Amino acid sequence: MTKPLSQNPAAVRLSLSGTLVALAETPADVPEWEDRLRGLVESAADRVGAVDYASVTGRPDDGTSIVAASGALVHAVDEVPVDDVLPDDAPVDGRDATPPGQPAGSAMAWPGFRATAAGMGLHVVSAPVYCGNGEAIATLDLYGRDAAAMAVLAEGVAAAYDPERPLPGEDGNAAGWDAGGEELILGLAEAYTVRETIQLALSLMHSGSGDPYPELRLRAAEKGISLLAAATAVITDGA
Repeated sequence: MTKPLSQNPAAVRLSLSGTLVALAETPADVPEWEDRLRGLVESAADRVGAVDYASVTGRPDDGTSIVAASGALVHAVDEVPVDDVLPDDAPVDGRDATPPGQPAGSAMAWPGFRATAAGMGLHVVSAPVYCGNGEAIATLDLYGRDAAAMAVLAEGVAAAYDPERPLPGEDGNAAGWDAGGEELILGLAEAYTVRETIQLALSLMHSGSGDPYPELRLRAAEKGISLLAAATAVITDGA
């Protein structure tokens, strides 16, 4: 069953797919970058039925992840003793379930979460998070207890990067994904397409005299348009 959106404003600023696409066309040094990463993990934990935790970890890995728990897990923490649900090394915010001033499902910084998740026996599906210059500067990790559901999710994530595999809605493909899973998979696929479009534009602009990415950023800023729009103009107008 698809999870409802939480009451977290960060989770509803953009859809899950919209956040992935926005990150792919956003330079990583802009102020809203970290907010979008938090929105991404909150939306993934809220919306994808198989997911108990979602996290983003930077590349290279500094040992700390931005982590959000699913709404169902947060509600379980509220109803039973916290030690029966969360591990001993969970941050104070996570063990308090809903910290004062924070809505349920808020993302938190969690040092060593990948090791913690492995110790909890969670299954993981991972995907790259791209920024405007095409680099995968973070990894989105999705964790769940249901091995079968996570295997289905893994198939969908793989399809997002493989044109030979049908995406949700193509050729009648449903594959057991819930609406949140479909949104994630389609968002990953669209974000990858955005990345490839920007990379194509950069290759057309490249003259051998330096990195064309700053020039593309300048064009976007001067025209008040996104990197994707600027890249599309390069491709259609011939640099």
